[in-house]
Amino acid sequence: MNALLRRGPRGILGAASRAVHRNSPLGLRHSSVSALLDRFRDPTSPFHLPPGTVGPDSPDPPAEDLSPADEGRAKLLELGYDPDSFWEQPIVWGDHDSFQHVNNVRYIRFFESGRIHWMRALGHELGGPEKAEAMIKGKGVSLILKSLSVDFKRPVVYPDTLLVAHKPHRGSASRVGSDVSARQAKTHFHVMGAIWSYAQRRIVTESDSVLVWYDYDRLTKCDPGEAAVAMIERRMNLGSGSGGQDSP
Repeated sequence: MNALLRRGPRGILGAASRAVHRNSPLGLRHSSVSALLDRFRDPTSPFHLPPGTVGPDSPDPPAEDLSPADEGRAKLLELGYDPDSFWEQPIVWGDHDSFQHVNNVRYIRFFESGRIHWMRALGHELGGPEKAEAMIKGKGVSLILKSLSVDFKRPVVYPDTLLVAHKPHRGSASRVGSDVSARQAKTHFHVMGAIWSYAQRRIVTESDSVLVWYDYDRLTKCDPGEAAVAMIERRMNLGSGSGGQDSP
């Protein structure tokens, strides 16, 4: 028996392995691949590729060919985030705390920076550079933060760069059609935020907030006018998604 074992493919084990290969799913898969390769070599086949030629390019580039920044932008756009709100936030060593990851409080500042960047874009749409400056300097009608909640999905560590994004939404608690909802919709709106990590290539933090239209000259909330309401409404309808990316 030992002699047969030593003879390998010509002994009992070799014969058995050949029989298993012929009768196993792996053998069938090998046969299918061989048949497919034969069709590529057959000049009469529609799948034929002449020697020295290259097949057509894929219409969609593989994900690994996308940079972390491009992948993040594509994912956030798919989820309906406003491209005018995209803000890159480099992580520095000082963002860490003693738990060896970015401190939770830092994310409040990251969302703030992205929100102010987005407010400038809204101002540009409403009235050009002068309105954009007024929006962030508290002159005339602008926005003020009423509330903010943050959902920390995954820790972030140095080095990394984050992509912060925002999108307005109607809020899950609104009662469409009621007088109260109609009145509130003119003075405030809900905003979803997300932070994409270039290092982790996924959403690591989400937020939900309420922004109020505020007359800084009169120090009171206000109706910003039809143009502002229509602008926010249009940005609510961007993209095809409605949520973030869950952590495993």
